[in-house]
Amino acid sequence: MRKKFFLVAGALAACLGAPRARGWGCKGHQAVALIAEKHLTPEAQQLVETLLGANPIDPKLKRWCGNATRDLLMDAATWADDVRNERRNGPWHYIDIPRGKHKGSLEEYCGADGCVTRAIEQERAILKDQSADPLKRAEAIRYIIHFVGDMHQPLHVINNGDNGGNCVPVRYLHHEPLLNPERPEREDYSPNLHQIWDTEIVERDMEVSSPHRYADELDQKFRAESAAWEAEGVHVENWAWEVHERAESEVYDAFSTKIPIEPDVKPKGCSDNHHIGKRMLEKHLVAGEPYQLRAAKTAGRGLAEAGMRLAMILNDAAKEPRSAPETRNRASIDVGVFTAE
Repeated sequence: MRKKFFLVAGALAACLGAPRARGWGCKGHQAVALIAEKHLTPEAQQLVETLLGANPIDPKLKRWCGNATRDLLMDAATWADDVRNERRNGPWHYIDIPRGKHKGSLEEYCGADGCVTRAIEQERAILKDQSADPLKRAEAIRYIIHFVGDMHQPLHVINNGDNGGNCVPVRYLHHEPLLNPERPEREDYSPNLHQIWDTEIVERDMEVSSPHRYADELDQKFRAESAAWEAEGVHVENWAWEVHERAESEVYDAFSTKIPIEPDVKPKGCSDNHHIGKRMLEKHLVAGEPYQLRAAKTAGRGLAEAGMRLAMILNDAAKEPRSAPETRNRASIDVGVFTAE
């Protein structure tokens, strides 16, 4: 049994060794989509149903989160992870904003291969273009659903020379961090900080809830704040900075042991950056019940925000654009009234 345990833990660690894992896991991403559904305008609902219904996901595609669901938006929520390796767009799922940075343009942190904020804006443009290929617009919806969720996972918008927390071993509740025995030279450990924020914290908070029930609970809990989020409008870069600040205070600074700001480097493995994996292991970081309770509140808020903001993006895309002649005529009328006065 001990050997089997180490093999399973090692396989998990190997999967998590690459930069960034799958933000929020299956249930978290599904909850974001279900929250968004509650706030869609009839026009946005029609747009989503038309594009996704007429351009279904390839039934031969391997779905990491299981078989397709009848809810089109919920089913689309994890598609971007299913095609991630095939399309080689892993960097679209996150942005490496270094710890200690505050506000300003994000372009310098968005590499040549892209990042989550740029990907959201690019896919928004495709979705809003009514002359674009319907298949591309359907894929844009699927990308947007997933990337808005990813961007609200704090460790997808911050880096501390640790691959977004993948190289920070932690003792999570009673689970001690174990080294991947198949590739010990990489210094990959599980559990690690990114892993627990991706799935463990949210799914433990959900307990017996389904994504549907959890979405209902979060939507109700943050109902009073959702109007303020909507009033702020769609500002993707602002959202990223907001979540970045949350990562500083609620992820890294929430430990009793101080985690210093590392050089702004992007290690290929946890043995890089002067053995960042081993150095973090030696800090004996503990994410116990107090950390879990605090993190669950932060994660729940992030999921609710992501759902509301996703709905805002889809509602905006479903608005009828003004035609050029109408705009010119209106401008002429306005000028005429102004002159008459």
